[in-house]
Amino acid sequence: MRSALSVLILSLSSFAFQATADISVKVHSFKDLKSWDKDDHSLALEAFKETCTDLTAEDWKSICAAAFDFKDAKLFFETFFLPVLISDGANSKFTGYFEPELPGSLVRTDRFKYPIYAMPPEITPGQTWKTRRQIEEDKILDGRGLELAWLDDPVDLTFLQIQGSGRIRLTNGSHLRVGYGGKNGHNYNSLGGELVKKGIYEPHQVSAAVIKNWVKRNPNDGRELLWSNPSYVFFRKVEDVKADQGPLGAMNRSITQGRTVAIDPNYVPLGAPVWIEKQGKSPMRRLMIAQDTGSAIKGAQRADIFVGSGAKAGRLAGQMKDRGSLFVLLPVKRAMSFLTEPLE
Repeated sequence: MRSALSVLILSLSSFAFQATADISVKVHSFKDLKSWDKDDHSLALEAFKETCTDLTAEDWKSICAAAFDFKDAKLFFETFFLPVLISDGANSKFTGYFEPELPGSLVRTDRFKYPIYAMPPEITPGQTWKTRRQIEEDKILDGRGLELAWLDDPVDLTFLQIQGSGRIRLTNGSHLRVGYGGKNGHNYNSLGGELVKKGIYEPHQVSAAVIKNWVKRNPNDGRELLWSNPSYVFFRKVEDVKADQGPLGAMNRSITQGRTVAIDPNYVPLGAPVWIEKQGKSPMRRLMIAQDTGSAIKGAQRADIFVGSGAKAGRLAGQMKDRGSLFVLLPVKRAMSFLTEPLE
C-alpha cells in the first residue's frame, strides 16, 4: 500500500489526522456497498444540506452548492463522491445514542438535588481540571450560580453527560433543552466496563437500565461506580432550536434521527456523508451524515448512531452494540488520490 498516512493527511487537509497504528485505506465503487440502491438517499441529502454550508474547503463548497440544485439524491452522491474504507486495525464498534428527556426543576428541592452545571469560566479548552469525584464529593461548584437545572437521579445525570444533550421536563410543564458546553478534560471510562471488570455482569448483560438499577440497589458502591468515570460534562441552555428539531450536534446544527452519525473526526471529516453497514440483530444499511462526535467515539471504524429523543429511543440505543463497516464518502478527486490500481 502506498504511504497511506501521508496521502490521508494530504487528501483530508481540512482536519487534523493523528494515528498510532497502521492505517489502511481502500477506495470502493458504489456497487460494493450492500443495499446501496435500496436506501432513501433523499433523507441523507436533506441532512447533508443541513450542515454542508459550514464546510470550508473549495471542493466541499462546490459540492454543497450543487446539493441544493440536484433533484435525484442518489445520482448526486454517485456523481460527486466515492466510498472510502479507512481502517486503523481496531475492531469496529457501532452503538446508538439518543437525546434523553428527564424530569427536572429550575430550583433545588428534596427530590431534585443533582445539578446540571454550566461550564466554570476558569476552565480553558483542552485543560485537565477536577475529576468527577472531586466535583461531586467536594462540592466545589456549589453556590457559584452555575446550576442550569436539577435532576432527581445521579445516574440520569451521568447518562445525560454521556449523551451530551437532553430535554428537561420541568415541574411547570415546560421544557428546557441543554446542549454540550464543555468538559473537564478527563477521558471517559465505561461504567458498564467497570461492572464487567468486577465480575458483576457479562458484557452482553450490560445496558443503561441495568446500570441504573444496580446503582439504586447498591447506593454506596453505586456512587463509587459513577466516580470511576472521571470525565465530567458541562452544559449550556439551548434556546434557538425548535421543539420538533433534533438536538445540536458538534457542528452546532440540529441533528437528524436515523441520519446523523457521530464519528472520530481524526478519521472522518465532520459533515461528510458516511455509508453504514451495521451487523447484529437489526442490520442497518444506510447513508448517514457525520455531524457529531463524542469523547467515547474513537477509531476509524467507530460509529454512534443518533436514534432520536425520549425513553423509547433510549431503549433502542441501549441495545445497539454491533460490528460493521463504515465507508466515508469523499469528493472524487480526494478519493482518487488513494488509488493504487483502477476501480473495477
